[in-house]
Amino acid sequence: MAITITKDDDRIVKTEYAELMQKSYIDYAMSVIIARALPDVRDGLKPVQRRTLYDMRELGIRHDRPHRKSARIVGDTMGKYHPHGDSSIYDALVVMAQDFKKELPLVDGHGNFGSIEGDGAAAMRYTEARLQKITEEAFLADLDKDVVDFIPNFDETEKEPAVLPVKIPNFLINGSEGIAVGMTTSTPPHNLAEVIDAELAYLADPEITTKGLMRYVKGPDFPTGGIVTNEEDLPAIYESGTGRIKLRGRVETEKGKAGRTNLVITEIPYTMVGAGIAKFLSDVAALSENKVTQDIVDITNQSSKEGIRIVIELRKDADVENFKNLLYKKTRLEDTFGVNMLAISHGRPETLGLRDIIRESVDFQFETARRKYTNLLEKERDRREIQEGLIKACNVIDLIIEILRGSKDRAMAKDCLVRGATEGIQFKSKESLVMAQQLQFTEAQANAILDMRLYKLIGLELQALIKEHEETVANIYRYEDILEERSSMTQVIRKELLAIKKEYAVVRRTQITQAQEAVYIEKAPEEMDVYFVMDRFGYAKTFDTATYQRNKETIDEEYRYVFPCKNTGRICIFTNTGQLHTIKAADLPLSKLRDKGVPVDNVSNYDSSKEEIVLLTSQSALNLYRVIFATKLSMLKIVDGGEFDVTKRTVASTKLTEGDEVISVTVLDGQQNMVLQTRDGYFLKFPVEQIPEKKKTAVGVRGMKLTKDDVVENVYFTRNLESKSIQYHEKEVELNKLKLGSRDSKGTKIRM
Repeated sequence: MAITITKDDDRIVKTEYAELMQKSYIDYAMSVIIARALPDVRDGLKPVQRRTLYDMRELGIRHDRPHRKSARIVGDTMGKYHPHGDSSIYDALVVMAQDFKKELPLVDGHGNFGSIEGDGAAAMRYTEARLQKITEEAFLADLDKDVVDFIPNFDETEKEPAVLPVKIPNFLINGSEGIAVGMTTSTPPHNLAEVIDAELAYLADPEITTKGLMRYVKGPDFPTGGIVTNEEDLPAIYESGTGRIKLRGRVETEKGKAGRTNLVITEIPYTMVGAGIAKFLSDVAALSENKVTQDIVDITNQSSKEGIRIVIELRKDADVENFKNLLYKKTRLEDTFGVNMLAISHGRPETLGLRDIIRESVDFQFETARRKYTNLLEKERDRREIQEGLIKACNVIDLIIEILRGSKDRAMAKDCLVRGATEGIQFKSKESLVMAQQLQFTEAQANAILDMRLYKLIGLELQALIKEHEETVANIYRYEDILEERSSMTQVIRKELLAIKKEYAVVRRTQITQAQEAVYIEKAPEEMDVYFVMDRFGYAKTFDTATYQRNKETIDEEYRYVFPCKNTGRICIFTNTGQLHTIKAADLPLSKLRDKGVPVDNVSNYDSSKEEIVLLTSQSALNLYRVIFATKLSMLKIVDGGEFDVTKRTVASTKLTEGDEVISVTVLDGQQNMVLQTRDGYFLKFPVEQIPEKKKTAVGVRGMKLTKDDVVENVYFTRNLESKSIQYHEKEVELNKLKLGSRDSKGTKIRM
């Protein structure tokens, strides 16, 4: 066995070489594990991230102040807290600012901070950064209230927090990846609102199981979106803290040129962030080059700041579903994310399940809250002591003034106030001497009295002091209640969590489903009432009922089409070419008020450059009524709305003769009379009941006799006993006063 000889305090010590190597390696490994590679489960941060955020706070780089050079932040962090090289600090700063890597970016970056396609950030001398608002509110708040321990930095010239007082389970929300010695951590990011809901559920029932928590945490929520396809494996993963999550990118189909179909990848698996996109493009090109498939015509990467958009143009006769399966099997469009939720817990690395992480977070919240309110209580008690002393002093202010005037120095006056010592003090009367001997102010009260300014004797100032004292006493009672009653502290924590959720919650990006091998099966969403809206530019979206009711006037005013539907239903677009295009309501984003929505061209076969919308409504509404068609060549028919309950993206809604087009599609709901108005000024009013009901494939019957080159320009409907007028060439025409005629007659000409 090899032996090494070392010198220790002038003594020669013989050591087994193997023992020395083992001890040194263990020390090195633990240093890497604890001090560099693994996050702490309490704040979800690695040391370099924690130190960088703390340093930014100390530099005053707040969210409402100007950005500062990244080089300034990196240099200060390295000099004070993290002496491991500037590149590791800057890399951590960059990642905390990238919204495609973090569910909740903690740093607001200004400049080139890299891209989802793998472009690196600009050098630190070119970029700037500052803290995000949530970082200040949920990560760095209360550091001045002794809520966490501070430890010496590497050279013991500064103090740094051992852990940040994070108010949310950041280890779950932002996830973490790191390689230590002999172990790795890989935790996927999760939706902030869902994680907070789970923590609230744990606060309400500490005995809740992992299965119970998963009613709130559905699964990972990656910043890049995508689809998790092994939903049934998630309970075991969240119970043990380890497993494999299967991910797929989101693929949509679009109508391409010359009748081709385009596959458009709008979301990628989280594992493709970085160089993975270039690798994917290369792999797809290789499929064609290696003659694995002959379906590819072209592939382009149209991704931008707006999001991912990779377009694969397929041959006209390509089997789209089969090609999708090929992409899932042969490229990283379907990938796995290895889960190993390893973190530092109680000073050592542990693999934690969902419930363990939530429990650790809740325990940490109670610990920081206990320390915070203990600190606040002590300060309020000190404040109460001073306030009571000043109020008492104001009641005997004449005596105190007499003591001050009769004392030789501050020490003599203070001694009298604290102990009633009157030796050496000149008093005007014996009564004052006796009263002075009875004074028993505390040290703090005596100092406050001696420092008190004369304006404090003003009546209003005294009233303000009394009011302040009442508030202090109320705070003391409140803080004592929080510290003594767990339910009160729980309410405080709940309130903070709900406030964070209300301000910072975002809609889930990643879809959770169970899919078969290489086949995407769309999971039907839970049915709910929504409102479909579309603006004049053709951007469509849906609102939940609550959002619509809160903003009804604004929505009705700003959007061209607004109507209720089911999120599981379809939207019907009738066009002037006689086509019916359908859109799945689920394909439209359930949005907030100011979200842009998506162009209807992208989610249907409707082409706004070639067609005009005549009617836009929900398929469920059509099923309840009949629909009347009118064309410019005066062809009319009524069709049962149920005939338009189709699943195809596009069908013919009516048959048109050459040169004809649809000018009106109207849902019949009690209208009694129809008025046709031609371009040459002929008006014909007749009962709706004269129009026959036909199939959607029929042409219909003639509505009125047209003169040469005349066409129907407008269609109106009236009800009996209802007054309705229109403007025709600056002349007002009252429709209810028009003579009631018969279908297929010429009508009456209105003179201009």
